[in-house]
Amino acid sequence: PVLFHVHGAGGRGTDISVIENHFLLRTFREKKENRFIVVSPQCYADTWFEIFEQLIEFTAFIREESYTDKERFYLAGSSMGGYTTWQLAMTRPEWFAAIIPVCGGGMYWNAGRLKDVPVWAHHGLLDSTVRVEESIKMVNAVNATGGNAKLSIYENVHHNSWENAFTNEEVYLWLLSHKKEQK
Repeated sequence: PVLFHVHGAGGRGTDISVIENHFLLRTFREKKENRFIVVSPQCYADTWFEIFEQLIEFTAFIREESYTDKERFYLAGSSMGGYTTWQLAMTRPEWFAAIIPVCGGGMYWNAGRLKDVPVWAHHGLLDSTVRVEESIKMVNAVNATGGNAKLSIYENVHHNSWENAFTNEEVYLWLLSHKKEQK
């Protein structure tokens, strides 16, 4: 299985060590996690949306690599990457077996495109950078179209809800429980 990870604003630039030390990758190293191949590109622009077409092309490239199990191709991201997770999955819902948007939001009026993509969103209740309502709107919009979205809200957590999401073993078991049948 491949976990395609899009980082938040703090990972922008051209110094790859910033990505290597990202919370998710550091957690995987510390846990000696080996159930996933993690692919985490670095955004060299101000936002992922400035290079969104390149991100789509790179995602397609990784998805076609011989090491990628297309039935277990997952997407996760936090903050700026959480917004990007929602958008990338809505743009190419046929690619992803499940997604984990963390402290992000999106175009809830377009969330019906995710009705066949399992979603587990995460958000800190005290987040003042990206309001928890952003995740609530997206999850409600997916479910209103017959989708399968759930949301974990962490009561005493600010913007760093990725720490709760990416250290939760249930998140990885949940991911692995989902497969996308290839047509």
